[in-house]
Amino acid sequence: MPDAMHEIETVSVSILEKEYQVSCKPEEVKALKESASYVDEKMREIKSNGAILGLDRIAVMAALNIANDYIGQTTKTNDVIKHQANKIQTLSTKLDQVLNRLKSRA
Repeated sequence: MPDAMHEIETVSVSILEKEYQVSCKPEEVKALKESASYVDEKMREIKSNGAILGLDRIAVMAALNIANDYIGQTTKTNDVIKHQANKIQTLSTKLDQVLNRLKSRA
């Protein structure tokens, strides 16, 4: 009996009316289809602007835009994490101070 963790599925996705066969694990199919849809949407946006011709150039521009969006979101996420870590540290320090005061009164 095949090991379910090593099963691979071939999924057909369409990007700019071109079909691509991609292999992935069954649990990754939904994410793959969503990713392909997102890439298709970005490439259509670039194509509709009309300034860039050629599928390879459209793909490169879409990849650059997606990478830029990803880096921007990663930076925002890291900033939020740092801010929350600072808030937690401040609250922890205040809590320690209160606990020390309570201990000294006991």
